Amino acid sequence: MRLIPRSLVGQTLLAVAVALIVAQAISAALLYRAAEQRRDTALLNTAAFHLVAGPASPRSAEDRRARRQIRQMVQAARSPHRDDGLRRLPRRLRYIIQDASPLLPTERRDAESETGIDAILSAQGVDIAELVVTTRSAEADPLLATAAQRQPRLRNALAGRQPELLVVGLRREGDAQWEVARVLDPPREGRFLGTLLLQTAILVAVLMVLLWFVLRRIARPLDALADSTRRFSGTGAPEPPLALSGPEDIRRLIAAHNAMQARIGSMLDEKDVMLGAIGHDLKTPLAALRVRIEGVEDPGARATMAATIEDITRTLDEILQLARIGRSDVAAERTELGALAASVVEEFEDMGEPVTIEQHGRIPAPVRITWIKRGLRNLITNALRYGGSAAITVLREGDHAVLRVEDEGPGIPEDRLAEMLEPFTRGEASRNRDTGGAGLGLALARAVAEQHGGTLVLANRPEGGLRAEFRLPTG
Repeated sequence: MRLIPRSLVGQTLLAVAVALIVAQAISAALLYRAAEQRRDTALLNTAAFHLVAGPASPRSAEDRRARRQIRQMVQAARSPHRDDGLRRLPRRLRYIIQDASPLLPTERRDAESETGIDAILSAQGVDIAELVVTTRSAEADPLLATAAQRQPRLRNALAGRQPELLVVGLRREGDAQWEVARVLDPPREGRFLGTLLLQTAILVAVLMVLLWFVLRRIARPLDALADSTRRFSGTGAPEPPLALSGPEDIRRLIAAHNAMQARIGSMLDEKDVMLGAIGHDLKTPLAALRVRIEGVEDPGARATMAATIEDITRTLDEILQLARIGRSDVAAERTELGALAASVVEEFEDMGEPVTIEQHGRIPAPVRITWIKRGLRNLITNALRYGGSAAITVLREGDHAVLRVEDEGPGIPEDRLAEMLEPFTRGEASRNRDTGGAGLGLALARAVAEQHGGTLVLANRPEGGLRAEFRLPTG
């Protein structure tokens, strides 16, 4: 399955969606970090406030507030949202004075929190002799565990959540006792991630819908332009001008395409007229010359002149055929390539040529039968001329059909393989058809392959000889 779409619309939508998701993820990380920093700052400030305000608070008022806090916690314990009632401890648990440090033997001090609280207390004019800060679970705190045993309702309120406690111990200058503040670590916002995911999903959906309509307005005329160009490059047949649509930039592109297509069509029409005139003007005197040589008395000279005229006529036919490829009005037909190749092989077998064929299943493909046969004949003729025999194989490789022609000849030097596909290029310098012809066979075969959206590939066989392959798309 393809993960990255091929179309402009699909790739743009995917890129925007990924960019938006990444941006939202970065934003979420920054927001979460800022929220954690605010949460930690609030926790330290609350602990510092208890230490500063603790000694000056009236005991009776604090007792009343403590009882009210306990009642609120018990009520919250009976509520589906009981976690909200555990944000504060009763006053008698939040602030106490004791003789020893609150740090338990197995606990570690929180140096970062100590630095923060030290700065807050120093700013309030508190003379600090010693300061310890640690974090422990509520069930591991001796004071809170004792209070929970005495108060069943408090025990029920704390059950299930197991909150964390920030415990701060302060010993002031000139004082042997420790002031200890306990602050419940407030619960983190559990719905933060879900809210962000929902927000991201809504943003992506809305943006994708709007962007899809905008991109379709751009992509639709581009698709029509690509289809028109593909058809024109395949057949060369003139087409009606495309309607101007889409944004202004696309309209200018379509207008330029229409003008270019009209110009190319006019040039191709002129070329066809010129080729027709050349063919007529050259073949007529050649035919007349063929009649006149019948009066030559020397049979050897007459045969030589006739062969020369025939050679010129065949070369002229090949040139005209090469020039006309791509201007065929015949539509491609879906044809079984094995049967097509077998029909060409039969032609050579009827002439007694050593040609064999091997097929690997049925391989249908859209082709122009006449042109494919002509190209295949050229490849087989080359194999017979240089190798003495030809072996044809029809097979499928991926989404391409392969018509392979192999011989046992001398092959082609590696540095000349690409050159041999050019017109009028031959393996040896003479123009004698008995030793190679005019050098148009491979060029014509390459043009046929390219007309069908395929390629002609030449390669030397490891065991000797040349391999020529038509590689044609099956779709």
